[in-house]
Amino acid sequence: MPIELKGAKFYRTAEACRMAGISKNTFLRWVKTGSFADVEHRDRRGWRLFTQGELERLTAEANRIDENPPAQNGAIPSDSLKQVISS
Repeated sequence: MPIELKGAKFYRTAEACRMAGISKNTFLRWVKTGSFADVEHRDRRGWRLFTQGELERLTAEANRIDENPPAQNGAIPSDSLKQVISS
């Protein structure tokens, strides 16, 4: 449930992540690695507050499709593996 402060609607991290379809850990990793710019607002406890625009930006990032995603965890990309096998 969004909260209203000074007439503006904000979403807390857990709610924003749930609405975007990602885990809170994924969001925090994206911020830490720089793949997602952190939100601009925080409450008096330091908790992140997402505006509607930031929520839309998070959802767009969560639904983005990379044509050639980088290999993760040292994995060999499937095309490279096919080239090695066919050699």
